Amino acid sequence: MTSGITPIRSPWFVRPPSTGYPARIFCFPWSGSGASAFSAWPAAIGDAEVCPVQFPGRENRLAEPHYGTYEELADGLVEALTPLLDRPFAFFGHCAGALPAFEAVLRLAERSLPEPSCLFVSGQPAPHHAASDRMLAMSEPELRGELESVIRGRGVEPRPDMLELGMFTLLRDVAAARAYRRAEPVTVRCRIVVLHWRDDPDVSLDQLQGWRRYADTVDIRVVDGGRHDFTNPPDELRKALTEWL
Repeated sequence: MTSGITPIRSPWFVRPPSTGYPARIFCFPWSGSGASAFSAWPAAIGDAEVCPVQFPGRENRLAEPHYGTYEELADGLVEALTPLLDRPFAFFGHCAGALPAFEAVLRLAERSLPEPSCLFVSGQPAPHHAASDRMLAMSEPELRGELESVIRGRGVEPRPDMLELGMFTLLRDVAAARAYRRAEPVTVRCRIVVLHWRDDPDVSLDQLQGWRRYADTVDIRVVDGGRHDFTNPPDELRKALTEWL
């Protein structure tokens, strides 16, 4: 492992990616969250540096306009990623974060840029089934209840100001998810590993089978725990995230 920091500073990354690892994992958070969703992850998993992606319109980018649509999000991100594609890399997208990750893979291919060795999809049905996400049918009070539950699940009692800020982001993210439509599967060249959380009450193993139409090699794994247990990545998840190296 070499040492050093790349001379690249970008709002898309909460810390400058290092040159000290031979590979990178770019991590995409779920709706309503930001790069802090990965704050408990180690700096690296195996030989791959963990690089949480920070979407516009949240956390330290709250003053910036919301990204709009997943397609616009992927367009902006690819520009920021381009200088960092100098070594093998993978994408990890949790829940709805897997959809802009997938769109970014397509845009890298369209621009003849390096593509990920692997796309990890955590607890998210395939793009042509994205409209089935239960959150898309929720009212604003129901979304607020969901947000409260997630915050408490991370061991924090939600304050009113925290909820208001979270709802500001969540409502815009859910609007982007509702607008996303990809009627037919589009295949990518990279391997796709789909992770099903055994205790996830909202996404079944059967609902994840649709990803098999998106690549020649698609592996579906069952991981112990609930869908938000990824925030403190269990050993089973860490092992899966090293197998592409």
